[in-house]
Amino acid sequence: MAKDAFFRLKVKNNGTFICLYPAIEGGVAEIAPLDVIIYLDRYLGYPYDKTMITGLLANPVTGLKEQLLTPEKVKVIDEKLIVQISEDKNTAYGKFYPPMEGGKMLSKDDIVSELVRAGVKYGVDQKLIEEFSKGRQYLKNFLLAKSTLPVEGKEAEIKYFFNTDVTRKPKVNEDGSVDFHNLDMISEVKEGQLLAELTPADPGKPGINVCGQLLKQTKVRNKMLRVGKFIKLSDDNLRAYSEISGHATLEGEMVFVSNTYEVPANLDASTGDIDYDGDVLVRGNINGGYSIKATGNIEVNGVVEGASLTAGGNIVLKRGIQGMDKGYIKAGGNVISKFIERSTVIAGGYVVSDSIMHSNVEAKGDVSADGKNGFITGGEIHSGTLISAKNIGSSMGTTTVLECGIDSAIIDEYQALGKELDQNHEDEEKMMPTLLGLVKRIKLGEKLPADKILQLKRLNDQKEKMAARNEEIDKKLAELKEQIDNYVGGRVRAKGTMFPGCKVIISNAVYYVKTDTTYCTFTKENGDIKLDVYY
Repeated sequence: MAKDAFFRLKVKNNGTFICLYPAIEGGVAEIAPLDVIIYLDRYLGYPYDKTMITGLLANPVTGLKEQLLTPEKVKVIDEKLIVQISEDKNTAYGKFYPPMEGGKMLSKDDIVSELVRAGVKYGVDQKLIEEFSKGRQYLKNFLLAKSTLPVEGKEAEIKYFFNTDVTRKPKVNEDGSVDFHNLDMISEVKEGQLLAELTPADPGKPGINVCGQLLKQTKVRNKMLRVGKFIKLSDDNLRAYSEISGHATLEGEMVFVSNTYEVPANLDASTGDIDYDGDVLVRGNINGGYSIKATGNIEVNGVVEGASLTAGGNIVLKRGIQGMDKGYIKAGGNVISKFIERSTVIAGGYVVSDSIMHSNVEAKGDVSADGKNGFITGGEIHSGTLISAKNIGSSMGTTTVLECGIDSAIIDEYQALGKELDQNHEDEEKMMPTLLGLVKRIKLGEKLPADKILQLKRLNDQKEKMAARNEEIDKKLAELKEQIDNYVGGRVRAKGTMFPGCKVIISNAVYYVKTDTTYCTFTKENGDIKLDVYY
């Protein structure tokens, strides 16, 4: 085992000497003068020449050397340990010094006691002390103790499973134009969907330095899932699930879910089009060219311009729609609007407005404009039950069509079946010459080639199917016509005046208004339209 060069003190008759011993088996041959000076200052007890020590140790020790230190004879010095604690108190190094002849060796307990005396209270390397006791080496730096450093923790982390980026930029199309409609700003969620998952903070562990002092780890921030209504937390509060279908938003660190999507201001280029599974509330206006599709209700506090609104439920426009001949409203339920101008409105329920101007309105239920202004002017109004207004048409003779009575779906089906029947007859006329020609050739005894036989079979099959379908259509058309002819439930009425230019249609009966007619009701009776007082 290699051993470094070292020194020890020896007492002779003429004083105390320092003896230098060379390294063996490749050990370090140099002895640091400072190591010697520290030792002598601490244990010699007599003056000595430090310059001589520095000169003596200027070169590697290659053989045994002795040099007088002092003419005094010092007392026997035992084996010594000098401990050096680092400034940050995370390590304690020690150097062992050999005893003088007759001096006492340090035991393992003695070494520990020296460390304690120097201030070392934690992290002593007992295994190293054991190894030193078995094979002593002097003037070598031994790491006798070291701290247990703190284990740094990790801050809590929340992972969100919906779009939390509300600053998405609009898409640039290939032609360089910017698509302000499809901004994809709504983060839709389904009932039971995982919204967020929390990984709790890891606080880490404190450490302790060699002096026994606590080394605190960096404080980490803990978090908790913060959620609003309609969100359920797991039993361990680490996962959040939506209790409804709707959309999710993140405000600060709070997760919200709602089945009403709210536009806080106008619907325009900053929001894009909306396609939402639930209700939509627009606090401001809706600019022309933009659209909303909602499976629930749509409510708009401002004015709707030439936009498109489609709802599975009701549509409520608190300030009305100025459609500019582009406005389109379709509701599975009712439509309520302050005014309707130059727009198309389709309702599965009723339509209520203070005024309807130059618009096409179709409702299964009533269409009414009975408010303060209460007028219908221009366009076409279709209702399955009742058309009612204060005034209808205008003194200028504006053409206004008022169709009431039978469900428009029945009319549409009747017309579609009629078109299909006409097309079938046209197709039959086109194929009959070919079919009759093939039949004639067979009757004349001609043997037809295989492709012509297949064509004949195909044409016969087509004719039979067409005949069966035409029979179905004829039967259905008869049923629908009977419903249309016999329906007498519709009414058209005006509490004020109905002006010339109005055309009243109830079922299949038509009435043209040619003079100002006041406080009136139109109904169908015995196949004709009857004029009566307002009721």
